[in-house]
Amino acid sequence: QVQLVESGGGLVQAGGSLRLSCAVSGRTFSSYAMGWFRQAPGKEREFVATITRSGSINYASSVKGRFTVSRDNAKNTVHLQMNSLKPEDTAVYYCNAEVVVGVLQYSYWGQGTQVTVSS
Repeated sequence: QVQLVESGGGLVQAGGSLRLSCAVSGRTFSSYAMGWFRQAPGKEREFVATITRSGSINYASSVKGRFTVSRDNAKNTVHLQMNSLKPEDTAVYYCNAEVVVGVLQYSYWGQGTQVTVSS
């Protein structure tokens, strides 16, 4: 069982910054990758960023250069530093973990944290 809890969301003015955190608990018996997704009202959930256990990173083009994803394996925590926020960044942000057991891959999701950017 893997559990993820996001925190750090809130209300910020355009141009401001927020730092999201995702705390991971539960046993994992193999390596995993983690990522951030977001979903705005009336829109599909979209990819934001991913990071592997070894540190390989991918960003969506819409956030590249503004957001930074990182992970602290010792603390079982991943972060998303969001700078130069825009109103279009407003969404519920979800933390995702991909756990591999043998030939199977399992997806786990947090409850989400609201990010609202005012103009």
